[in-house]
Amino acid sequence: MNLLVEILWVFIIFSFLGWLFKFTVNLIKKRKLTNPGFITLPFLPSYGIGMTVIFALFSNVKNDFIVFFASAIFLTFYKYLLARFFERSFGFKWNNYSKKSFTLNGYVSIWEPFLYGIIAFLTINFAVEPLSSLLSLIPFWLAILIPAIIAGMIIADCCISVFTVINLRRNLKKMSDISTLLEDNNSGVSDEELRRSYEQRLLKSKHFRLRLVRAFPDMQSLDYEKQLSDIKKQYDIIKEKNEETYEKKIENKDERPFAYGLCFTKLFWLFVIGSVFGTILETIWCLFVEKRFEMRVGMVIGPFIPVYGGGAVAITLCLYKLHKLNDILVYIASGVIGATFEYLCSYFQEMFLGSISWDYSDTPFNIDGRTNLMFALIWGALGLVWLRYLYPVISRTIERIPKKKGKIITIILVVFMIFDTVLSVAAINRKNERAENIPPKTVVGQTIDVVFNDDYMNFIFPHMGTKETFAEGRKNKNK
Repeated sequence: MNLLVEILWVFIIFSFLGWLFKFTVNLIKKRKLTNPGFITLPFLPSYGIGMTVIFALFSNVKNDFIVFFASAIFLTFYKYLLARFFERSFGFKWNNYSKKSFTLNGYVSIWEPFLYGIIAFLTINFAVEPLSSLLSLIPFWLAILIPAIIAGMIIADCCISVFTVINLRRNLKKMSDISTLLEDNNSGVSDEELRRSYEQRLLKSKHFRLRLVRAFPDMQSLDYEKQLSDIKKQYDIIKEKNEETYEKKIENKDERPFAYGLCFTKLFWLFVIGSVFGTILETIWCLFVEKRFEMRVGMVIGPFIPVYGGGAVAITLCLYKLHKLNDILVYIASGVIGATFEYLCSYFQEMFLGSISWDYSDTPFNIDGRTNLMFALIWGALGLVWLRYLYPVISRTIERIPKKKGKIITIILVVFMIFDTVLSVAAINRKNERAENIPPKTVVGQTIDVVFNDDYMNFIFPHMGTKETFAEGRKNKNK
């Protein structure tokens, strides 16, 4: 595969992995969903550029000692020089490690070189060959088109972010000038007018600027720290108001209703409701699109499809704090989350149960037959409707349940869902064993064979099979 294509993919992959790493660290440390990057898209180009250089320099080096230490030294000074460049160019210090021990002028921690060396070592030894093998399976035009488009989006996003920082600095300077006039009081303009002008400047710090403040909470302005601090305070006020419009905040714990916030109870109820909603949606799809009635469930008892319930929980957890994003971003994020979750459900079902419930191998733009572009687009629409309209209503409805009754119902439902899950796994396992003429070894197995026989299992799981049976079905269909 062409070296340029590999470099583009390395840049894209590690830009995303770097963003994902920082996102996860922030989530664990601060328990908040924040975009940790300089740009709006989920990429950290600085990480991508660093690892691209490492890939180009050391991909053919076989000495692990050289790879580790040379990469650690290079990436450490690369980060140091990058931080100095941004500080000199824009007048902001994005991250400040000066309060930590053993740092390089507060720009780089002593532990970072070891981390960089390990990442480079793992990349060169375990990622280079699989990446080359994977790219060789993709048509050349597609292998270069996808990263080229993403790289173009990243460059455009970087330009927007640079202009945002420049405008932020200009705004801070004007706020500083107003502050100076207020202190001197020699401008001939009333204090009230100056304060109003200052407040208007605060309110001009809209989405892109406030996103940078959120992504870099330790960001410092070298010349206008007081004004930047005021913008951060304004951001906190705006954020609190936005969250209250989406879901009411109650500080007093005694006044909080049943399943308040994103607790386990709320998430469990969302899972159950989403699972039932999925069954309804699949039934409607079958009736109006495929023109037939078909029972489609994911459990042997009850109208539950856990893929939809889990998808609702995943989208809620990932996007709950980001509900103020515009509809396009919510749509794209929901599509990626839903398709990823669908892929994982199919993968783990095949791994642990030896079966799959769907196969999209004959559809365009599919990934290993487990998900495809069309259903990613559907997941995007479902996620957008869920986050914008359904979740707030469902959340408030759940919270109206009386606390005592709610706790009892929740316990009963949890026990039932666990029982239903275990029973479903056992029934699927026995179905597979019956196909291989393996008799039941226990009374439980005998009971399952009677209650959940092949007729019943084929009725509730009409599409369950293996990769081989799906392939055979496609072959017969094409004859």
